[in-house]
Amino acid sequence: MAFINNKCLFIWWLVDFSEGTALEIIERLSSAYGVMTQKALAECLGVPAANVSNWVQRDSVPGSAFVKCALDTGIDLHWLTSDKLANANSVVTPDSPKGEALHNEITSNGGKPVLRRIMDAYGFTLQKQLCELLGISSGTVSTWVRRNYFPGDVVVTCALDTGASLQWLATGKGANSGGSAKESSGTVILRKNLTAGVLQDGGSWAVDLSFIPHALDEPVFISSNSGSWIIDASVSSISNGRWLLGIDDKYDVYDIAMLPGRKISVTSKGTNFTCSADEVNTAGKVVLTVDYNF
Repeated sequence: MAFINNKCLFIWWLVDFSEGTALEIIERLSSAYGVMTQKALAECLGVPAANVSNWVQRDSVPGSAFVKCALDTGIDLHWLTSDKLANANSVVTPDSPKGEALHNEITSNGGKPVLRRIMDAYGFTLQKQLCELLGISSGTVSTWVRRNYFPGDVVVTCALDTGASLQWLATGKGANSGGSAKESSGTVILRKNLTAGVLQDGGSWAVDLSFIPHALDEPVFISSNSGSWIIDASVSSISNGRWLLGIDDKYDVYDIAMLPGRKISVTSKGTNFTCSADEVNTAGKVVLTVDYNF
C-alpha cells in the first residue's frame, strides 16, 4: 500500500497493510484514544476534522498520526499499523507530554535532528544509505532539513524496522531501546553545540552514564571549542555550582556562588561579576566537565 504525504512518496514495504484499509486504521486510532467519531479523533490528533475524512478518501493515513497516538496513549505501535500485537515497547513515562503539548513537541522536532536519530537507529553514516534503503531521493531528505519537516512515515518505519524507541526517534527524549545506538552504548542523549553564545542542535550522543552516582532526569551533552559538559536540563532552581546560563540571550558555562539578597557571584574564564539571580536564565546544572588537553 502506498503512503503519501505532502513531501514524499514511497512504498511502505516494511509493514504489512494487506489486512487493513485507512478506515480500519482510523478505527484503531479511535479505539486507542477511546473516542467514537472522526471529529473527536481529529481533536485528539490536533488536526482539522476534514483531514481524517480525506485520509479515508485517499486510503492513506500519515505516519505522524501513528507517532502521536502511540506516544499519547502508550498503545502498541504494531497493533496500530497492522492490527497485530507484538511485544509492547513502552514509549511513555508518567511525565511525558500529552495532547497538544505532545503534538507541538513532535512537529517541532523535524528536520536535521530527527534525521540524525533515524540514521543513528539504522547505523548509517551517510544520507545516501538511508535514501537507498527507503527508495527516496536525496532531494526529499534535503527538503526535510530545509523545511524542518517531520517525516512521520519514516519515523514509524524506522521504529518498526530497528526496534528503536518511538519516543526517542520522535522527540529525542528517553533512551533508544533498539538499533545500532543501543548496541554501542547504554543511553542516547541530546547533544547541543555551543558557538558564540548560541546553542545549536547537534543531534545525539551515545554514552554510558552509569558511572555518574545519581540519576539525571534530562541529560544533555554540551560541546564547544573550549570544552564539553553534561548538564541536567531539568534542574532550574539556581544554587552553588557550575551552570549553563543564558545572559542577554547568550549562553555559556559559569561557576555560581550564592550571595545574600538573591544575588549571585558569576565567574567564567577569569572574569567575575555580581548580579541578581533573576537576571539570568538557568538552562541546566553541570554534572560533568570535560576539558581538552591541547
